[in-house]
Amino acid sequence: MPAPRLPVARALVHGFTLIELMIVVAIIAIIAAVAVPQYGDYVMRSHISEATSQLGALQVQINQFYQDNHTFANAPGCTSDTSTSKNFTFGCSGTPDANGFVLQAVGRSQMAGFTFQADQTGLKSTPAVPTGWSTPSPNTCWVLRKDGSC
Repeated sequence: MPAPRLPVARALVHGFTLIELMIVVAIIAIIAAVAVPQYGDYVMRSHISEATSQLGALQVQINQFYQDNHTFANAPGCTSDTSTSKNFTFGCSGTPDANGFVLQAVGRSQMAGFTFQADQTGLKSTPAVPTGWSTPSPNTCWVLRKDGSC
């Protein structure tokens, strides 16, 4: 009588099929397609806050100068400043006189196209934005988002 045959144990297979790997790659691609543009918007918005905070500080500096000298002419915050920020140039639009000034932050490099302004009355405006962005309506604030909201 022949010896009884023992059942053959199946080898356990570990790993993924090509289809499973392709599904994972597709899911990662979809997530990246949504996340990368959003990340770019967040970075741009962080640079906007850099400009608006510096404009606010310059506005305080010029108003202090006015309190001491009773004129905005020759105010120190109106000199062209290209070293404070790598994304904006700060200065005055035109020459400040005894009665007023218009501070301005003009975008450069990756922030090119943006222009933010503030004047002696405290009025804030966004006269220029790059393509794809909307200006606020009414233009009495600094734009913070692509839709023109402040």
